[in-house]
Amino acid sequence: MKKAEIASDYKHWLQELKQRIRQSQIKAAVRVNTALLELYWSIGADIVDRQVEEKWGSGVIPQLSADLRAEFPEMQGFSTTNLWYIKKWYLFYSQEDIKLHQPGGELKLPAIILPIPWRHYVEIITKCKSVEEALFYARKVSEEGWSRKTLLDYMEVDLYATQGHAITNFTQTLPAERSGLAIETLKDPYTFDFLTLSVGYKERELEDALVQNITKFLLELGTGFAYVGRQVEVVVGDSSYFMDMLFYHIKLKCYVVVELKTVKFEPEFAGKLNFYVTAVDRQMREESDNPTIGLLICKTKDNVIAEYSLSDIHKPLGISAYNLKNILPEDLQSSLPSIEEVEEGLSKI
Repeated sequence: MKKAEIASDYKHWLQELKQRIRQSQIKAAVRVNTALLELYWSIGADIVDRQVEEKWGSGVIPQLSADLRAEFPEMQGFSTTNLWYIKKWYLFYSQEDIKLHQPGGELKLPAIILPIPWRHYVEIITKCKSVEEALFYARKVSEEGWSRKTLLDYMEVDLYATQGHAITNFTQTLPAERSGLAIETLKDPYTFDFLTLSVGYKERELEDALVQNITKFLLELGTGFAYVGRQVEVVVGDSSYFMDMLFYHIKLKCYVVVELKTVKFEPEFAGKLNFYVTAVDRQMREESDNPTIGLLICKTKDNVIAEYSLSDIHKPLGISAYNLKNILPEDLQSSLPSIEEVEEGLSKI
């Protein structure tokens, strides 16, 4: 065997070993986290089932905290505050309809509690109003690997209340195995509170502002969207047409055409979006890509009119609205200095 072949073979083997080790580390971390959650569940059950505050007084939890920290100084998680969170977490998930018992009658960790980081659970039980909402965010953390900051960002914009609520024709135009994920991918409404526009803003101004804040816009669109470009040209016949924004969705493995309207939805908007989706399918889509999806984001929409407009369209389209709170009065906007004026003033300084 030549030295080059030996080196190549070793390099390939080393990469496989590194991957196996990383996978082992991840599995070990999950097992450790699961064991921690099981411990917290049992502590929460003891606090509630023994009614320790009634039995030993309101100071028992601070005393328990001090005793546990003295016995296990190397372990974190036994502060008074965290013990209160453990109790709240147990009460939140131990409702009668989701209680699970072992054959001997002992309460065990419900299967709905996923092995996500404890601090994520603290945020979830603090901010969620129902178990269903909590499960939604816990699954997102588990499936998409959200950091705590990402979780907080999505909870702040109330992803639970908006995801999957767009008007679509996906169940009629996409295979069953893809339609569910596609429906869940779109939201209604989208929140553009990170933008500041003046009264009477035009579509191009909205588009400009979204591109300037593309990172925040991608966060609002959701996990999986990759930005391709704006005013993307497609040539059909002897004419050029320009799509507002084009994305590619990693999980859906397809292009997503996004058209923006600063007015209420009108049925003819769906026809233009359908035209763009067809053009992308015929001119840009590769064999490995799934059919292109179109998303129309309007200022407002009538759901019945939107449903009628999509009923006989054979391309997968979705229609959503958007919220925009930061609107400046025109007189205030006109009184603000332009970028050129600010730069000129700074140069003088």
